[in-house]
Amino acid sequence: MIRILVTNDDGVHSEGIRLLADAVRGLGEVTVVAPIQEASAIGHALTLRRPLRVETIGPRIYAVDGTPTDCVNVAITHVLHEKPDLILSGINKGWNLGDDVTYSGTVAGALEGALLGIPSIAVSTQRIGDASTFGPSAEIAARIAAQVLAQGLPKFTLLNVNTPQGPFKGIRVTVQAKRNHVTVVSRRVDPRERPYYWIEEGTNDWEPHDRSDWQAVRDGFVSVTPLQPDMTAYEALAHTEGLARTIFESGAASLSRQPGSTLD
Repeated sequence: MIRILVTNDDGVHSEGIRLLADAVRGLGEVTVVAPIQEASAIGHALTLRRPLRVETIGPRIYAVDGTPTDCVNVAITHVLHEKPDLILSGINKGWNLGDDVTYSGTVAGALEGALLGIPSIAVSTQRIGDASTFGPSAEIAARIAAQVLAQGLPKFTLLNVNTPQGPFKGIRVTVQAKRNHVTVVSRRVDPRERPYYWIEEGTNDWEPHDRSDWQAVRDGFVSVTPLQPDMTAYEALAHTEGLARTIFESGAASLSRQPGSTLD
């Protein structure tokens, strides 16, 4: 029996996770383990300073008072008692494109799966105002999931799927968009005249790139971006080696006097 774990960051009661779970039930046994309340923009956080509690919401549906990453780990160790064959995270109400993947709890749920060697997919759809239509996204996610189950993914790889609203023109395999982000932090004053701050979504100036995830969804295509946990900037290795060499050579005399230092 194929075992599929579904999680998200919008909470266990969100419409997106319900439709996603329903869409993939024909592929195997589906278990939903998701945050008990919204945990958006929480990134790849783990809860380490307080206990976690699990609540049974319905048949094979569980809520955890933690993050998406917590949910994946609790699901594997205490709900499923083994690794699933596939992890799906979403459907998020709002895109997770470009640099936003570093903040996204939706992507983090799939990232944790990839770190554990489990084929994983994050799914997000366009938000217009406060509204999102999840049905078409759930359908395409199920089709992608079926192919991943059949063909697998390279080890430590996850797929970040973003869908536009309306009929899809097709699917594009994409790269992360790059942007110039302007952070907006609003200062306000409470009734006791003490200042407080709201971090807003800010504004983005996306760099043009024909193969970016941003361009794909803007053109009406489903964007599928393969991601990996390895954040090494390989193109910067030579430059960093030069920096390290200069630092070492300029400080060799003082380094040689440090206890336990080794000069090659």
